[in-house]
Amino acid sequence: MAAVEVALKEALQIAGATAAAVVDHTSGMALATAGGTRDFDVAVAAAANTDLLRAKLRAKEMLGLSDGIEDILVTLDTQYHLIRPVTGRTGRGLFIYLVLNKQTANLAMARHRLRLIEQAMEL
Repeated sequence: MAAVEVALKEALQIAGATAAAVVDHTSGMALATAGGTRDFDVAVAAAANTDLLRAKLRAKEMLGLSDGIEDILVTLDTQYHLIRPVTGRTGRGLFIYLVLNKQTANLAMARHRLRLIEQAMEL
């Protein structure tokens, strides 16, 4: 679990990051969370976003697309929500969920850094 904790710590170092989680998309349960506020429960948000990833995986299958999902971006008025499936052999079935403050985040840099974190994460 230390690798997951390190990945979350690194994710929260991304400019504008306010919350992060590593989530099992089959169960919707967060393996670990970091950040969040009293008004924003990152574990609940991560579980809810599991449905978004599942829907995208179903749509990809229905369309016969063979491409993998690099990431999913949800843009809100004040936040970006990034969902990045873990592609490493030991992380299949997991995704990293990252919440960014839209005013202080650099989306391109956040996506780049999250890709590096995901690729380095080992379980």
